[in-house]
Amino acid sequence: MAAGKEIRGKIKSVENTKKITKAMEMVAASKMRKAQERMRHARPYSDKVRNIAANLGKANPEYTHPFMKVNDAKTAGFIVVTTDKGLCGGMNTNVLRMVTTKLRELQGAGSDAHAVAIGNKGLGFLNRIGAKVVSHVTQLGDTPHLDKLIGPVKVLLDAYAKGEVSAVYLSYTKFINTMKQEPVVEQLLPLTAENFKGDEGQPGWDYIYEPDAQTVIDELLLRYVEALVYQAVAENMASEQSARMVAMKAATDNAGNVIAELKLVYNKTRQAAITKELSEIVAGAAAV
Repeated sequence: MAAGKEIRGKIKSVENTKKITKAMEMVAASKMRKAQERMRHARPYSDKVRNIAANLGKANPEYTHPFMKVNDAKTAGFIVVTTDKGLCGGMNTNVLRMVTTKLRELQGAGSDAHAVAIGNKGLGFLNRIGAKVVSHVTQLGDTPHLDKLIGPVKVLLDAYAKGEVSAVYLSYTKFINTMKQEPVVEQLLPLTAENFKGDEGQPGWDYIYEPDAQTVIDELLLRYVEALVYQAVAENMASEQSARMVAMKAATDNAGNVIAELKLVYNKTRQAAITKELSEIVAGAAAV
């Protein structure tokens, strides 16, 4: 019964794995609710500041912020938001595939790329493909903090303000629902009226700035970038927990199927051994 003992060992191993994946599924489900709530609370502010910034792109203030100017540099910037941990299905793979496609397009046009990595998976990927990582932040935990995010991102923003970067792209996984997450690569800078939708039906209007246009616009566009980066990280975390819960549920179900198949094989092997022993006894009795 050496084969039977080996199968019993495999069954025990898969059962232990099933317990782990079930526990991870429950933990992900608990974290998912908090992450979704945090993401939904951040969305209204993010949408409103994006709307105001879009209207600003249509206006004609006496001051033009560097973020609204188009640079002729041969370098593009990428903010790549991924997870710190794995076991969340193809979520990271999908967004990194889109980033790779965009990088190839830029390389085909003769442009270089600098990247800011948010998350271990993206940092490891960018290092493997030889991309220039100018800054990174990892181990954000379950709650994103803006003070940890804005520092690394400011490297690209300063480079754009100096005219060293032609555009800044933000890539992350957008949360649609528990079963669906969508990879996104969107242009963060330069801010132009064509890239965003403001209030419809109000062309050619402007704001009244107090105390002056430069002070207000500088503060607004800083909040604009901060809000979009924070929202991207919040969306990515909600997507991560949802994807992990689904992946761990699938792993738990697959482990159950494997256990059932192994038990069937074990029973067949045991029955075959019993039948063989009975045949030998009967044959021996007949010979006597």
